[in-house]
Amino acid sequence: EESLVYKLPSPVSFLEDSRHPSTLKVNMSSSPMASPGSSRKRRTMHFAGGAEALRLATGEDGKSKKYSEDGSVVRKRTHIENIVIDREKEAQKITESLPEQEASRLFMPEGLKDAVFVGHLVTDLDSVGGSIGAAALYGGRAALASEINSETAFALEKFGVEKPPTIEEVLKEDPNARICLVDHQQTTQMNPAINPDNVVGVIDHHALQSNTIVTDRPIYIDIRPWGSMSTIIAHTFLTHNQRPPKHVAGMLLCAILSDTLNLQGPTTTEWDRLIVAVLSDIAQVDDIQFLATQQFKAKSRELAGLSAHGLVNGDQKTFSFKTEKFEGDIGFAVVETTDDSVIIERLGELLPEIVATKVEHKQSALFLAVVNIVSLKGSLMLCGPTELSLAKASFPGCKMNDAHTLMDLGNRVSRKKDYIPAITGSIKAGWSKPDLKRGLSNVDVAKLGHLEVDPLDPYQRVMRRGSVLEAKAVFNPDELDDTGMSLDDE
Repeated sequence: EESLVYKLPSPVSFLEDSRHPSTLKVNMSSSPMASPGSSRKRRTMHFAGGAEALRLATGEDGKSKKYSEDGSVVRKRTHIENIVIDREKEAQKITESLPEQEASRLFMPEGLKDAVFVGHLVTDLDSVGGSIGAAALYGGRAALASEINSETAFALEKFGVEKPPTIEEVLKEDPNARICLVDHQQTTQMNPAINPDNVVGVIDHHALQSNTIVTDRPIYIDIRPWGSMSTIIAHTFLTHNQRPPKHVAGMLLCAILSDTLNLQGPTTTEWDRLIVAVLSDIAQVDDIQFLATQQFKAKSRELAGLSAHGLVNGDQKTFSFKTEKFEGDIGFAVVETTDDSVIIERLGELLPEIVATKVEHKQSALFLAVVNIVSLKGSLMLCGPTELSLAKASFPGCKMNDAHTLMDLGNRVSRKKDYIPAITGSIKAGWSKPDLKRGLSNVDVAKLGHLEVDPLDPYQRVMRRGSVLEAKAVFNPDELDDTGMSLDDE
């Protein structure tokens, strides 16, 4: 206890300290995989979700990925692909050390056995996925505090999980059911059908603030400052030498991706990164980026839960180019929706975030395409003169708004088939960046503010605060210098 080591009856133990927040020690000597003459073989190598990125690896350093079938267009590995590949060996050791069948457990709180695990109102994927995982771990039932969103529906269908009943349905059958709150502990976020006297536990990752539940007796509490409550559940599975079932691992994985913005959010920890790699292996996910992209597309059907930062970073890929006239990275983000007007109305909010993200990622240009999946029409947001120049060269004849910040792409709707080939063709044909003066895109990264999550926001959106770009009411591409460099670099 003094050394912060979780002692396990299995070959796996986790060691956490202030210097190495996720140091992992694995003794393979007692693992069936390491036993001489063992016939146990791994069925499929999923490489912690990075198998597809490794299969299509290209470039001198092997860290790019083929984007076209003939290999003529490549893109950089995404942030999440790099994370799972970097942790693949570590994740593999953990999963191979877990027994296929349930093993003996360490202490499990008796009060949680047969309890009902339920998340917060305006329920999200972490609440639902975490409640399903907790019910499987502790031997209880999962319930919904409110109707699920489109992202949660995607995850349930993806991994073949039946939607849990509502908490009202559960309490109708069992009015005195013991309740464990997951992903929240504030009474303002608790379903009013729940009697606080019946709450026996809280599993959460949020700060203790106003309206925190008060109980007359001690209850089970597990609150950790991690990026997702589902990370806590998955970690508890592992420290108790339990292998979560594939469908449970899949739900926990999707929940962590959602709450951490594909491991890019400000609350992401090293535990979240490692657990995503482990769950990807257990859930047999070969392409973590494809899963994240499909999940974001499902999420974007309901736009109220997405901030400007979430929209710009949710489905973004980076492409590297090197010609005689241009060398640099081009970022391209896509939002698919059934109502593109809702996104386009937020143009003034999105343009500063596109610039901020471009500067942070050191990209030469960054585009955001909004695709209406019903009418099959596309629009392209242009945050500066570099984007404007490249868009004109790549999509000649397309109409624009008066400010030249929005281009009508007509029936072009596919990044892979319509957008990137056109941009690649323009660059290879000799396009070069316009000669620009200094401007907003040359701002120091330190002046771009910080990202934070409002704990009182029911959607838990990641917002940018304190950016100098917020003061820019109207964006004019002619005023921007999109080198993506800091003022200090000149």
